[in-house]
Amino acid sequence: MKWWGWGDPSVPADLPPHALDFLQAELGVSGARRPPVSIEDVRLAEPSLPRKAQPKLALAVGGEWVRDDRLDRVTHAAGKGYPDLVRLRAGDATGAPDAVVYPADAAEVRAVLDACGSEGVAVVPFGGGTSVVGGVEPTRNGFEGVISLDLARMAKLEGVDDVSLTADFGPGLRGPQVEEALGQWGLTLGHFPQSFEYATVGGWVATRSAGQASTGYGTIEKLVCGLRCVTPSGEIDLPALPATAAGPSLRQLLVGSEGVLGVITRATLKVRAKPEERRYEAWMFRSFEDGAEAFRKLEQGGVAPDVARLSDQAETRLSLALTGQGSLKQRAGLRYVRMRGYDGGCIAVLGFEGDRTGVARRTGLATRVMRRTGGLALGAGPGRAWERGRYAGPYLRDALLDHGVMAETLETAHEWSHLMDLYRAVGTAIEGALAARGTPPLVMCHISHLYPSGASLYFTFLARQEADAELDQWRAAKVAASDAIAQAGATITHHHAIGRDHAPWMRAEIGDLGLAALHSVKDRLDPAGIMNPGKLFPQQP
Repeated sequence: MKWWGWGDPSVPADLPPHALDFLQAELGVSGARRPPVSIEDVRLAEPSLPRKAQPKLALAVGGEWVRDDRLDRVTHAAGKGYPDLVRLRAGDATGAPDAVVYPADAAEVRAVLDACGSEGVAVVPFGGGTSVVGGVEPTRNGFEGVISLDLARMAKLEGVDDVSLTADFGPGLRGPQVEEALGQWGLTLGHFPQSFEYATVGGWVATRSAGQASTGYGTIEKLVCGLRCVTPSGEIDLPALPATAAGPSLRQLLVGSEGVLGVITRATLKVRAKPEERRYEAWMFRSFEDGAEAFRKLEQGGVAPDVARLSDQAETRLSLALTGQGSLKQRAGLRYVRMRGYDGGCIAVLGFEGDRTGVARRTGLATRVMRRTGGLALGAGPGRAWERGRYAGPYLRDALLDHGVMAETLETAHEWSHLMDLYRAVGTAIEGALAARGTPPLVMCHISHLYPSGASLYFTFLARQEADAELDQWRAAKVAASDAIAQAGATITHHHAIGRDHAPWMRAEIGDLGLAALHSVKDRLDPAGIMNPGKLFPQQP
């Protein structure tokens, strides 16, 4: 992974000329390239581990697995959020960890936590490093030293129960490794977030991740059957059970705990048979409201697809601008949409996975709902195109940053009855905050996860970067949007977790007593406070 961006550094990412022309006209960007600095020019502070910590860590995992070279420290200095990348591309990694430690198993994790607890060293668990909310930033919070605890060596499929349809995973397994290992059993996890190529099982569980097919397969907390978590106070080992009434769920307390309680060292997850068929198709609606109503009827009628994605007018327009309209097939498709009165509408993608008979039956039932609610069928071509490019967003962001474009995302969720009000409130807040700084944005949104009572909203916004004030510009938009979300009574995050960026709004969501209850759990499991400090909890007075 690039230390300054996303993906393989040997694979170039750039915008096609027609896309750059669109952004210049829409946002007023100059088009001049602003590449990141070289890694030799990145600013690093000197490592400052306490004197006795280094030999204790070496004893815990082996000397070769305690590293403080430039590349290791820089690649663990931040996640992949917009402010992270702005700092790294400008050469600022002064907050990098003092060392990166690679344990091989739960016993080594236990030894590392013991060493760090005795020497006053903060520990930041690190999976794929794909957090976009500051979740893996190595903050010290008063500790003399901080390490990044990289779980890449703990990347095994530890067991499969093909009768019960569960599997035991090491926390360091990345998405492609999960699917490759399960594929040998004819199985799939079905968890495909946009970060799929690099994110890990441990990261998914620790952040309550949602995949693009979670409407059908379920978000990660619905897939967790059992967990093993090593904390500074000891180990919690929860067996895989289909259901239990044994008090409040410790499993769900650890799911989403973001490394502030301990380190997830094993997860037992539900799996299912690999689908015989994947059918993706596209539809068009005249308005975002019409499409949302169709999705509500699909979900509440029990015929929702596994993948359900509805783009608003702005996101649909940008998608068409980025793909271009040069081919004969594309021009014919646009003429068809225009002739049917759907020009300027909203595109929806539906994806069905499973056995052929089931896919055919579900597709047929969903088609009736879509037509009755005003949908125009566009066929399988645009649906397959979305499937091919489903992980492209982070790569595109690197290209946008190269050209001086601010590119950021945020997400939330609310009940169906409040969803459109929330959509308008957040969009208005972002537009107002950035227009006030002289950088009017393009604000886009899509619905991507459905529930009987509501759905998620995923916002993307682009603006010309404010030179020498990029982080102030970002903060203005982030605060305005987050305040709007809290005031609407929506969740501050649907699937990006809390990390550092969302922590100020936790109190609005769960209240003072709720926060106190979580603090009491942390105090018991992590009495020295070494685990991922500065995340999840708002700063205390």
